[in-house]
Amino acid sequence: MNMSKKIFTAAIQKRRSVYGLGGSSPVADEVIAELVSSSILHVPSAFNCQSQRVALLFGARHQQLWTIVKDALRRIVPAAKFKAAAEKIDSFAAGHGTVLFFDDTAVTKSLGDEYPSYRANFPIWADHANGMLQFAVWCQLAEVGLGASLQHYGELIDAEVKQAFDLPSSWRLIAQMPFGSITAAPGPKDFLSITERLRIFS
Repeated sequence: MNMSKKIFTAAIQKRRSVYGLGGSSPVADEVIAELVSSSILHVPSAFNCQSQRVALLFGARHQQLWTIVKDALRRIVPAAKFKAAAEKIDSFAAGHGTVLFFDDTAVTKSLGDEYPSYRANFPIWADHANGMLQFAVWCQLAEVGLGASLQHYGELIDAEVKQAFDLPSSWRLIAQMPFGSITAAPGPKDFLSITERLRIFS
């Protein structure tokens, strides 16, 4: 294995779900914005549609996002269970920032209109592309020493997030990635046997 392959493999292995987040960062916000921008530009998408969209939140805007989530949960979580839910949200808010991942449904709809025989597939392919973008950003954050996790409050907060951050109505919120300095490293990870997950034919 050559050095570039080793570096890429190491970056994949370094990516973990980190829930112990702090508000500092080992790199400047401009560096984080650059690595997110690079991922957006170079992650592939079906028909090169480039429907992935991102909002990168720092400071008060990052805090605002998790206040929106907490208020939304307060409306649906029973009072007896809300304390635990609120503590979880506070752990995300304790981070340095959040990456919001969206799909621009106007793009996927226009592709469905242009290629009607594939219409049902475009939303699926858009989610595939978004997943690749999420993974790329996550690995890049890990590479510069930032912990992160992937959260899914999309349908619960989609409309309010678009209103709060003045985002297009066609953007569909898919996932939220809080990130920050690592205050508690993740524990060991269990792996299923590779023989259960990979079959090789020759």
